[in-house]
Amino acid sequence: MEQKESSVGHLLGGSETLWVGLNEPRWSGRNYHSLADEGYGKNVITHRAVRILSESAGSVPLVLFRGDQKLKHHPLLDLLKRPNPAQGRTAFFETAYAYLNIAGNSYLEVVMGGDGVPAELYTLRPDRMKIIPGASGWPKAYVYSLSGQEHQFSVDPVNGKSPVLHLKTFHPTDDYYGMSPLEAAAYSIDIHNAASSWNKALLDNSARPSGALVFEPKEGNSVLSREQFDRLKEEMEENFQGTRNARRPLLLEGGLKWQQMAFSPADMDFINAKNVSAREIALAFGVPPMMMSIPGDNTYSNYQEANKSLWRTTLMPMMDKMMSSLNYWLTPHFGDDLRLEYDFDAVPSLGQDRQALWQRIGQADFLTLNEKRAAVGLGAVSGGDMLK
Repeated sequence: MEQKESSVGHLLGGSETLWVGLNEPRWSGRNYHSLADEGYGKNVITHRAVRILSESAGSVPLVLFRGDQKLKHHPLLDLLKRPNPAQGRTAFFETAYAYLNIAGNSYLEVVMGGDGVPAELYTLRPDRMKIIPGASGWPKAYVYSLSGQEHQFSVDPVNGKSPVLHLKTFHPTDDYYGMSPLEAAAYSIDIHNAASSWNKALLDNSARPSGALVFEPKEGNSVLSREQFDRLKEEMEENFQGTRNARRPLLLEGGLKWQQMAFSPADMDFINAKNVSAREIALAFGVPPMMMSIPGDNTYSNYQEANKSLWRTTLMPMMDKMMSSLNYWLTPHFGDDLRLEYDFDAVPSLGQDRQALWQRIGQADFLTLNEKRAAVGLGAVSGGDMLK
């Protein structure tokens, strides 16, 4: 078989031993662990957005077709029902989608049985995976590192098949790794986290207003000496600045007067700024802010419309990426003419749309029965090619 490669492939790879890219999202000089901690572990908006996407997508059942025939029982369905001893279908796909949204990359591993047919599937942590590019610019191998040990998954140089399936989001400047929604929302996450830390510090320090120290001596010099000024400045920086020390009370010496200078929350528009950051985080993940009870968003008339938009514009495209990849990477191991699909008829939020589609197709007298069935994703039946 002739080996094919892109005309610009040699520009991407260079030497076969060259490592390209990092094994983690690269923004603001932070690694995957800090991103997962600050972005997912400590930010309630990001945490909820990722859970909405991964849990919703992972809960949808799968259907398998051979041609136009829907199969109720098949070894592939059995494998996906229980991918590995530790996970069922829902937990497996939830993990895969969560990694995709947190890291921009998600890796699946297939373990072959003694009969040459896939026996188990696993999700691999993206921060432990690296890509070795080949001379053509396409991946030559995937290397998984853990506790100082490495395991290499080779890639077939002819057809590109590998025991590892790499799912990634689009990255405009990286040929091998995807860009996480966390990266696009990084500044907004930092602002939202800082606002939460500041609010906590205000409560810890009795929410007292800040101000200025004014030197008003009763006698002697009208200004502080250099030594006095430096000592006071050092004490202020060490003990009364930063979110940890916000609004701590001052112990003043003779000649020093506290003058309040703080703005009120209304003047600072502090709460609104936090809500704006929360809205930007939600939009980066493609989740309507209304679904996370973020105030100030009236794009949709009701929650039901927002939920429909989530499925149409975010979940379904993401899930289609997963299914198209599985149909290329996994399904052919079980035979030709097999096709995996998500059963979107089982999604309550899309039920009204499906019902309207069926009603429109059913009333189309110019279509044959098989044309109507094909329009709703069903196979042909005998005698269904005649107009009645």
